[in-house]
Amino acid sequence: MDIQLKRGLLDVCVLAAMRSEDSYGYKIIKDVKPYVELSESTLYTILKRLENAKMLTVRTVEHDGRLRKYYHITEDGIRRIEEFKDEWKEVDAIYQFVIKEGES
Repeated sequence: MDIQLKRGLLDVCVLAAMRSEDSYGYKIIKDVKPYVELSESTLYTILKRLENAKMLTVRTVEHDGRLRKYYHITEDGIRRIEEFKDEWKEVDAIYQFVIKEGES
């Protein structure tokens, strides 16, 4: 898969994992695992990129004597998910064309 396409898909998956509630690294990995394989190093790179893009915010909370970062999706992040839904219609149309042509 094209690396830029995959990067965009992973960004939206991570945002979607926080859509209904704030989350933290391990939980995000667990939530997306049924859909896509995501390593810790990849996740934290994505989280930093999304934070820099103002699509999420971060707060640190003490949990079981350790500090844990919780991530919160912003309006920009929610807007990105909605944009992705619209973009996906076009991607799906292209996919349908490609598989249809392959059936000839």
